[in-house]
Formats: sequence, structure tokens, C-alpha cells
Amino acid sequence: MPQLNLEQREITLKIVYYGPALSGKTTNLQQIHAQLPHHTRGEMVSLDTQNDRTLYFDFLPVEFGEGDFRIKLKLFTVPGQVVHRATRKVVLAGADAVAFIADSQRRAAAGNAFSYRDLESNLRANGVDFDRLPKVLQFNKRDLDDVKPLADIRESWAATGIPTIPAIAITGEGVQQTLTELLSALYRNLEQLHDFGRNFGITREDLILGVMRHFDSKPPNSSV
Repeated sequence: MPQLNLEQREITLKIVYYGPALSGKTTNLQQIHAQLPHHTRGEMVSLDTQNDRTLYFDFLPVEFGEGDFRIKLKLFTVPGQVVHRATRKVVLAGADAVAFIADSQRRAAAGNAFSYRDLESNLRANGVDFDRLPKVLQFNKRDLDDVKPLADIRESWAATGIPTIPAIAITGEGVQQTLTELLSALYRNLEQLHDFGRNFGITREDLILGVMRHFDSKPPNSSV
């Protein structure tokens, strides 16, 4: 549920990037951070192990003003290693939306499925309605060898009804689209639960454009 500060006229939304180890969660946040001007983003905080896997979480606050309220996005990642399940549960607490970052390589299919089930379990343990929480699926690492065809991926995950986005996060490809799709799903949920537009005077376009207008026109290292 969004955090409302009526005195400060501020709305805080929490977005969590979830997925198996080394799927590209941290890379997504690094790309978002790099593409935003300094005045709209806070410092990115990372706690890493010696092999560069995220041990606890990344935190990326992004702020922008819209209408009568100021919206603050808080973007987190979770550690993907199986042994850090308790940390993932803690980071998920209070999440308003989740971007599930999967590895497109065929050999990663079992790890993706395990992590998705882990996400469902941890959300339910936090008292969150898994089916209603806004989610998107990003299938990252499309530039590597032996990736599963996108058509096959979408067929395999079609039963979830969740938008599926191909990505090469290391070049920025698919990163902005993932965030845009997630913001759209998040707004629809806020509208259904809280009559968001009428109560706060913020439309779906306000939310999405309010975020995306701050991005560079081309992602860093992008060839497009």
C-alpha cells in the first residue's frame, strides 16, 4: 500500500526487482540510476559480496513533482541466492509492485521457476495478495547464446497473464520499457483500490510521463 504523507503532500511507492541470482536485477537499477539527472535521484546504495552478487539490497529513490502531490519512487532489489530467503521476505514487505527479472538462457529455466515460486511464497507470508499485486516479467540476457525463443517464453508464462518484456539490461535495452509497463500496472491497481485519480488528481499519464520525461533519450551504451 502506498505511503501517504498528507502534511508534506507526498506519496511514496515501493517497487521491488526480484529474481534469481545474477539475472540482472542490480543492472536494471544501475541503468535507471545512470539515466536520471542528479536532481531527480538519490544515492544508490549497494551491499555486495566479493563476487559482486547483491547480498542485501539496492535502494534507489527517485523523486518528481506532479500536481498537488510529490511522488517518490523507492526502487529495491533483493539478493537472488537461495540462502537469503529471509532477506528477500523483509525487502518485499510493503511492496506496491514487483518487476520479476528472469534469465533467458535455457539452463536458467528451473532457477527462474524456483524464484517465481519463492516470490509468491514470500508475498503471501507478508500478507500480500499475490494475484492482485502489479507485476511484470523481464526476460533479460537476450544477447547471450542458447537463449530460449521469446515466443516459447511467452507461451510458457502465458497462464500468469503478466506482461513479458525482452531485455539486454547491460546495454539498457528493455529497462525503461519494464519500468513503464510496471508503472502502468501499478496505476491501474491504485485506481481500483484507492480511486487514485479522483483522490489525488494524478492520472496514469501523469505518473508514467512524470517518471519517463527525466530519462535520457538513449540508454547508456545503447546501440539504438
